Amino acid sequence: MPERRGNGDMKLGCCLNMLGDKNDAVGRRYIGTLKEAGYDYMELPLAQIMELSENSFSELADETEKTGLPCECCNNFFPASVRLTGETVDPAKVQEYVKRAIDRAVKLGSRVIVFGSSGAKNVPEGFPYDRAFGQIADALRMIDACAASAGIHIAIEPLNRQESNIIQNLEEGKKLMTEAGGSSIRLLADYYHFMLEKESLETLKKRIPDIVHVHFADPDGRSFPKESRKEYEDFFAELKEGGYDGRVSIEAYSENKEKEISEAVFIRKYF
Repeated sequence: MPERRGNGDMKLGCCLNMLGDKNDAVGRRYIGTLKEAGYDYMELPLAQIMELSENSFSELADETEKTGLPCECCNNFFPASVRLTGETVDPAKVQEYVKRAIDRAVKLGSRVIVFGSSGAKNVPEGFPYDRAFGQIADALRMIDACAASAGIHIAIEPLNRQESNIIQNLEEGKKLMTEAGGSSIRLLADYYHFMLEKESLETLKKRIPDIVHVHFADPDGRSFPKESRKEYEDFFAELKEGGYDGRVSIEAYSENKEKEISEAVFIRKYF
């Protein structure tokens, strides 16, 4: 079963890579901003973390510990260079990457790794969809063997069709989850992708028992939420009614980062 906090309250976090730049791809300069604004945790990008040297990674781990804001989740599991579909898939390379990535996630204290990774899993032109689907399921079985023993859940993230040509909605995510099997493999509901794909609250309701993590951004520009909206209320009401009490990470772009990070905590009222 997906991890539950048990007290009926969702946690609020933020994905820092969306706030980073070429000089700070992880977005670590905003760790203190999150802490000051009252977020419960941060979500850091695993593919970018994997590019850090051992010394730089140790510095990041030390910083998160000193700040007192835990890194409970990681997104951006795979870089595009680690192919999961197509003729060039190298299972040994994938496995070696997964082991190292999960090891770093564990050292940061993460409990959930998000598996969207469109660049790694998008189906190459002319390659059979069913075969690609099977390759992703095979990869998830291998990932489960590493993640389950580490106490980490893998959250399959459906991505809208402008970003990905495979696993675009919750039903496809559920199909992949079922095909892969494994105790660690679950689903993520991302409000931004959910709305772009025009998914229904009824679909969300059916999948809540499988959902272990949630991402949130306003569909208009994939931006930070700035004001109350009925659509927000309906989305979270469905999650609450279905018994979801896990984590919600804002995954959004911003032109005024410190201000919007601080103001976005108002969405807690929906929790």
